[in-house]
Amino acid sequence: MLATNAYHIRFATAADADTLTRLAERDSQGPLAGRVLIGRYDGTAAALSLDDGRVIADRSAHGNQLVAALRIRAGAIEAFEATPSLADRLRAAFASYNRGATPLPAVSGDGHPEEEDLPIAA
Repeated sequence: MLATNAYHIRFATAADADTLTRLAERDSQGPLAGRVLIGRYDGTAAALSLDDGRVIADRSAHGNQLVAALRIRAGAIEAFEATPSLADRLRAAFASYNRGATPLPAVSGDGHPEEEDLPIAA
């Protein structure tokens, strides 16, 4: 495996279209479509489609290692996107905590509960 600071992985942009086309031709495949991650290491390039998982890469030892790094990054992106936002998780936790709760007693201006709202002990 390559050191994490040895390669560069990013989302492909429209400016990468020529690079992706050349890479696909060298790998004897069609170009990738949709959201694509592209990685580079020491003159070696590889790309992975997040939509269908297809990979195009330079065929070399570094290319294979770069593909492994791309797959790990794609898995991390997928996990991040599947995780609900913090606000959604807090709302769900509060809703489950608040089920069946009784309303709090009314509080008077002096900070003490009003007499009529206090529970009566049996």
